[in-house]
Amino acid sequence: MSPRLSPAAPMRVRWLLAAWLLLALLPTQAIAQDAAATPPPPTRTLLVMGDSLSAGYGMAANEGWVDLLADRLRGSHPGWTVVNASISGETSAGGSARIVDEVVRHRPGVVVIALGANDGLRGLPLREMRRNLARMIGAAQFVGADVLLVGMRMPPNLGADYTRGFEAVYHDLAKLFDVELVPFLLEPVAMDRGSFQPDNLHPTARVQPALRDHVWASLAPMVQRAEASMLD
Repeated sequence: MSPRLSPAAPMRVRWLLAAWLLLALLPTQAIAQDAAATPPPPTRTLLVMGDSLSAGYGMAANEGWVDLLADRLRGSHPGWTVVNASISGETSAGGSARIVDEVVRHRPGVVVIALGANDGLRGLPLREMRRNLARMIGAAQFVGADVLLVGMRMPPNLGADYTRGFEAVYHDLAKLFDVELVPFLLEPVAMDRGSFQPDNLHPTARVQPALRDHVWASLAPMVQRAEASMLD
């Protein structure tokens, strides 16, 4: 059973739990390499770890919501860099395998984790998805990054238990690690068939600004907090 903390749990306990989960899930070699050095302070970098929904599938490179977000960030918070490490077809397992290298390389101040859709579409076990996303959150927090977890929802044909459990994974992890949550990335467009490409899975370029604004509402205060902490 996954450990649970109430929202009122002391922050120190949450950090200790995050570190424990990270150490429990990291390969032994990675622990040995990282234990000798204290992680350097975070930079003004926003790292996005997602799948095709964040990689701009089916559209020009500059039309996806992440690229539109980068433009807005440059205008409102000069000095920030957005690294879009999203890969079409990525699962939570793939993100979990890449997260340590990405956070060590970029030392992000903020990490957006938008994975799980491909896990759900393939009917992968939810316990594995939970473990993979927990490892990603723990790794990001371990290097001092603030985390925005972006959730998804599954169609009802997968069964009520699976769809409810899938959505609960994001809410449970957000509470456990005390991170911000966007419950459903596609919330602004999900009910409009015309907002999707012919595959009925990927939104069109036309609605990418709506997705950017949806994420930005939660992300903007996080960027401000990250900037303030870097000045302390």
